[in-house]
Amino acid sequence: MKSVLTTIVTAADQAGRFPSISDLQSAQGSLQRATARMEAAEKLASNFKTIAQEAVDAIYKKFPNGSGRDIDAATQKNKCLRDMIHYLRLINYCLVVGGTGPLDEWGIAGAREVYRALGINTATYVTGLIFLRDRACATCNMSPQALVEYKAYFDYLINSMS
Repeated sequence: MKSVLTTIVTAADQAGRFPSISDLQSAQGSLQRATARMEAAEKLASNFKTIAQEAVDAIYKKFPNGSGRDIDAATQKNKCLRDMIHYLRLINYCLVVGGTGPLDEWGIAGAREVYRALGINTATYVTGLIFLRDRACATCNMSPQALVEYKAYFDYLINSMS
């Protein structure tokens, strides 16, 4: 799994050098934010089912008929919930490792093509992801720094699907 640290070490190794000062500063910054990321990961893991269902509800409020083809409504909602939980889990992994590797490897690569092939508009997923990103608030769920870390991965995913 790709993280800030593995990326730095791999790049230095491939170049046949030791990590540079800027590499080490990047690693230090990632480590300094680790506490906030762990807080966000813990909060996300503690109620992922509830917030995933809220995201599905937000999607179906905006897209009452969904966007899948030839699938009954209950199956469509169950698959949507499954996908929202999958994305939440990947963002949780990103928070733990401190990098976008899990999203890049397991959530983004090919997702748009798969959804297109299934006749699913990515706007439905973007709607749910925006809801999940904006649902968190600093005063009720996370510290301000944890919220920054949390939202950054959602922004990354939303931008990749838009």
